[in-house]
Amino acid sequence: MKIGGLQKLTLLDYPGKVACTVFTVGCNFRCPFCHNAPLVEGEGEDYSEEDILQFLRKRRTVLEGVCLTGGEPLLQRDAEHFLREVKAMGYAVKLDTNGAFPDKLQRLAEEKLIDYVAMDVKNRKQSYDVTTGVKTDIAAHVDLLSSYPDREYTSLRETISEYCSIPAEFILPGNGSSELIALLIDARAPKRTLILGPTYSEYSRELALSGSTQEYYHLKEEQDFRLNVDDL
Repeated sequence: MKIGGLQKLTLLDYPGKVACTVFTVGCNFRCPFCHNAPLVEGEGEDYSEEDILQFLRKRRTVLEGVCLTGGEPLLQRDAEHFLREVKAMGYAVKLDTNGAFPDKLQRLAEEKLIDYVAMDVKNRKQSYDVTTGVKTDIAAHVDLLSSYPDREYTSLRETISEYCSIPAEFILPGNGSSELIALLIDARAPKRTLILGPTYSEYSRELALSGSTQEYYHLKEEQDFRLNVDDL
């Protein structure tokens, strides 16, 4: 792996997760507006694959995900091996790709080595070659990305529905507690909310984003964290 950069903490690159971002060197596109042009030309810092893996081993209690970006990560011969090492540590993986290597992308998806894929569409289909500087059948690549992953969890919801004998529309799957809290508040859209604490800060944050009025009730340890209804 040719690695030219490491952002040790990001709250933006991987939606819903505390993550780091690993930047690979080199790209097969030559887009004039590229925001990582030095990496495309082979410049950047010099990290070994083991440098990154050692960093990730130390941050397992802090980070939830790893973003692999570039350049174009799928140019790297060792990308699959690197992702296996990352997944073995329990990290979720987001891959940023230009979509030029659909076979590699599909194999990584089938091997469950990636959890989230982002593709930056450069231009309309008719002008893609001019913008990127290479000939590529981008339409087929967009179709692949749009079918994976299934953000509606269709198959999972249908399976749970059949097993539990409840309608699929009653099932709200999510990727971790933070996403489930956000999805639940979005689905219910409460106008006023009573938060029983101590609890996850995500409740207050997501309720504030939804415009809900909040009141906080602090449960006391000396009362075994029981709710005193007379106080309400």
